Amino acid sequence: MTSAASPHLTGGLDTLVIPGRIDADRAELTPRGELVHGCADILARTLAGLPDTVTRVDLDMAGVHFMDTAGLQFLDVLAVHGRQRSLTVTTANWNGQPRRILELAGLDTTDPLAGPDTAGAVSAVAPAAPAVPASSAVALERAERLHVLEEEVEQLRQAIASRPVIDQARGILMATHGCTSDEAWHILRETSQLSNTKLRDVAAAVTASAEADGPPPSPELRTALQRAVARRRRG
Repeated sequence: MTSAASPHLTGGLDTLVIPGRIDADRAELTPRGELVHGCADILARTLAGLPDTVTRVDLDMAGVHFMDTAGLQFLDVLAVHGRQRSLTVTTANWNGQPRRILELAGLDTTDPLAGPDTAGAVSAVAPAAPAVPASSAVALERAERLHVLEEEVEQLRQAIASRPVIDQARGILMATHGCTSDEAWHILRETSQLSNTKLRDVAAAVTASAEADGPPPSPELRTALQRAVARRRRG
């Protein structure tokens, strides 16, 4: 008999909620929002509230639209819960920016829990001595992947701290260029990279230029923004 899962926990405005349902011995959870600080605690409380009769937990991640390194802790909690309770635990439907983080972390984007032991995924974000000789292609590839991931995570941390102005800039780009929220995020990030300008400063320039009598972006920033928009349209 199908019943609603009792936990429906929130981690604050626009962070994470985990509604779900229980069908016989299977729990279906549908997280929505962001995997940021505190998400692992929300998940742990949700899992602790499931009945002892549950032998399988499936998470549909399609509703998660943003993720930083806390998302790797979220996966660790799932992996540990599955081992301790001898449960089958899966995640599916990773999309957009969270999927990119999984790719940079070297995890299976179809189901990151299906690959090697997820516990330790968080530690993989920090630089560590390679487990293979430094001269090997595997070690070089791993070091490059970690470097890219560290840069990505640092940008995400800055984005969280600068959320209001970045959200305004994304809205302006969406209205101006008819793009999605995710595409607007990529345009801002690529403009930042092309112009060697902090993401917050790019967003502030875009927001200021949209105001009445607001100053236009600098020529360098305007050129980078045009290139980023053109690439997004071609892609």
